[in-house]
Amino acid sequence: MREIIEILATDITPSVKQVLRGQGIPSSARVNATTAELALKAASGFVKLASPCGIIAEISRDDFMSVFEGEGDNAEPTPLANVFSSANSLALFAVTIGETICKEIRRLFDCTDYAQGAMLDSAASEGTQLLADEIETRFRRYLLKSERLDPSQTTMQFSPGYCVWHITAQRRLFEILDPRQIGINLSDSCLMQPLKSISGVLVAGKRDIFDFEDNYEVCGDCRSHSCRERKAIAQNR
Repeated sequence: MREIIEILATDITPSVKQVLRGQGIPSSARVNATTAELALKAASGFVKLASPCGIIAEISRDDFMSVFEGEGDNAEPTPLANVFSSANSLALFAVTIGETICKEIRRLFDCTDYAQGAMLDSAASEGTQLLADEIETRFRRYLLKSERLDPSQTTMQFSPGYCVWHITAQRRLFEILDPRQIGINLSDSCLMQPLKSISGVLVAGKRDIFDFEDNYEVCGDCRSHSCRERKAIAQNR
């Protein structure tokens, strides 16, 4: 499986609650009319400005080893090393919502419209993650349809820069996947352009391989511990 996938912006538009979540506002919180209007305008702007696109390519465990090892900068041990070595299937992926929405975010900040700029930035970040989730869902459906994944099994995303996978692995990932085909470029510092892009690996396998504790030595430096939410999502699919 190797495919470029275009998705409608309306299919991955974040809700107002999701936009507010990106601002650190919990779904249970009450917001005033002005804040709600800013979030709604940001979601509407996402539909007009986002150009979602993704690329995905299956990769063997042996070939992924070179991507995982990258330039040899991973800390040890890492949860991903144990996870991918027990996987049924792996696929590299990259997604972006395009440069237009990123330019508009910069314009809003340059014009000192910080409130709307921050809300649109939240909408763009949430929408980019929803796009990555959609690509993962399609990969899972593909594996299920081809009977290469049991319904009792699941999938999970991992990206360079997270879960002790060093960001420099991006270079090897880009060599193999070539996300330039969908307009994503990689800077010398491994920063993706457009900024609202995500790349990584999709891992499919038994649920218990994803049941790792975020208590590795380097996990103490992680502020978000976002793996907890991603593991919960994977286990509940």
